[in-house]
Amino acid sequence: MFAIIQAAGWPIWPLLIASIIALALIIERLYSLRRAKVLPVGLLQSVLSSLANGGYDAAQLNTLEESSPLGRVLAAGIRNQNSSREVMREAIEESGRMVYSQLERYLTTLGTIASIAPLLGLLGTLVGMIDIFGAQSPATGNPQQLAYGISVALYNTTFGLLIAIPALIFWRHFRALIDKFVVDMEQQAIKLVEVVHGERT
Repeated sequence: MFAIIQAAGWPIWPLLIASIIALALIIERLYSLRRAKVLPVGLLQSVLSSLANGGYDAAQLNTLEESSPLGRVLAAGIRNQNSSREVMREAIEESGRMVYSQLERYLTTLGTIASIAPLLGLLGTLVGMIDIFGAQSPATGNPQQLAYGISVALYNTTFGLLIAIPALIFWRHFRALIDKFVVDMEQQAIKLVEVVHGERT
């Protein structure tokens, strides 16, 4: 493997760095975007039960807010439960936008790697081909050496695609997952607003 990296030349080093970053981001997002971490089961029911039994003090509200992204959205609503329905919804929506931004953290970087990895691979291949053909001459041309040089140059394109394909798959997966989480949060937040304002039990 190290021999292939050496043979592929300097353009493969940016690809190696990109692959390490992409792998780290994928692992981090897989850990952070677990459903149990973002939308804990039974949290809304627990919140409604607590509200029915006297509500939250400041310390309990802070604990709820720090427990999960859903907890943060619900805490924003509870802080404004004595306000009008519209004010409570606005507070939830504002908190939801901040939560959405946090859930999308690092996805721009992962999407950028998925986009530029094939281009970096192509750049490496072109640099390798230029070096190969620049070293050839009619007097010293060796078809076997030329074929080997071309195969080595293509390592960059192959490696670029090997990075881009999984990065793109995970980027799309995370985006779809976040969208689903946001829809679920909206539904639970709406239920909280309706229960607090007596429109639902």
